[in-house]
Amino acid sequence: MGLREWALGGVLLSPFLIYVVLALVLTAAVRLLLRLTPLGRWVWHEALFDCALFICVLTLVTLGLGPL
Repeated sequence: MGLREWALGGVLLSPFLIYVVLALVLTAAVRLLLRLTPLGRWVWHEALFDCALFICVLTLVTLGLGPL
């Protein structure tokens, strides 16, 4: 998927918006898995961990789906 804008009802949307939504869903899934396992107890500052996890997942999504 290249970085081309999408027209939706006359509004141009950046593909990065789709990457952000996908990363948010993946981050929520990873957090749910961490809460169900004992690894979730090792998280000291949940808000900081969530932010860092989101940035890491967004980077992986962008590298995986972005242009080469």
